[in-house]
Amino acid sequence: MFTGCGTALITPFKQDGSLDEAAMRRIVDQQIAAGINFLVPCGTTGESPTLSHAEHLRVVEITIEQSRGRVPVVAGAGGYDTTHVIKMIADLHKLGVSGILSVTPYYNKPTQEGLYQHYKALANSTPLPIIVYSVQGRTAVNVEPATLLRLAEIKNIVGVKEASGSITQIASIIARVPESFMVLSGDDSIALPLIALGGHGVISVVSNEIPAEFTSLVQAALKGDFVRARQLQKKYQALMEINFVETSPGPVKFAMARMGFCEPVWRLPMVTPALASQQKVEAVLESLGLLSGVRA
Repeated sequence: MFTGCGTALITPFKQDGSLDEAAMRRIVDQQIAAGINFLVPCGTTGESPTLSHAEHLRVVEITIEQSRGRVPVVAGAGGYDTTHVIKMIADLHKLGVSGILSVTPYYNKPTQEGLYQHYKALANSTPLPIIVYSVQGRTAVNVEPATLLRLAEIKNIVGVKEASGSITQIASIIARVPESFMVLSGDDSIALPLIALGGHGVISVVSNEIPAEFTSLVQAALKGDFVRARQLQKKYQALMEINFVETSPGPVKFAMARMGFCEPVWRLPMVTPALASQQKVEAVLESLGLLSGVRA
């Protein structure tokens, strides 16, 4: 259900800082029309830490409503308080989500046993499929391959979004977990090598901007057409990189605003990218024809 290319959606805000529900609906429609495989609202790219509980649920509800069953919706639900995450998952279940993406607890730096017990508690609380999100660069904790192997034994823990940036760790995970356990890249630029190693796809930032193109890259790789996949990787590598010229989702949201999808509004502590970063993003967008509406 969650293989291929899934977009970690931005959350559009109005100039007054409130949710821009109309823009959210347009973005969902554009993603589905472009052929995206699944959608992931309220992840890091969606500025989920700055959303209230009610806003979090509303963003997911809009995504489900606008999707109308055309693609699966995997909602973000993570945090450092296991009890709070369980409550969020229960509320998301009522909305009808297809699954949950749950980032490792951050700040309190649990041990590997703590991570295992956290995810076990989440899984025991719901029938929904859960994807573990491992991103040590943001959370200060790494889900080690041995821990993922234990978690893969839990029926409804079905995969991992692996954003360690370590090809060695990714290779180790893929070699050890069951083939049915989905290993998804959390980094756009290494989705291709992850799939070549036997992974199942990506939860992507760059597919906000180029959903059709990045889905084509991922699907080509999954079908073993690495000539085509490498061509697309080469063409869009600069865009994948420039999305992280500053902390994401600063650059990608700026790009989406310049492309006409949303207002350039972030919630503190996220701020507008520096002028130099804006210019770099614009230069890449222009080189790809993404500002003129004509793809290069």
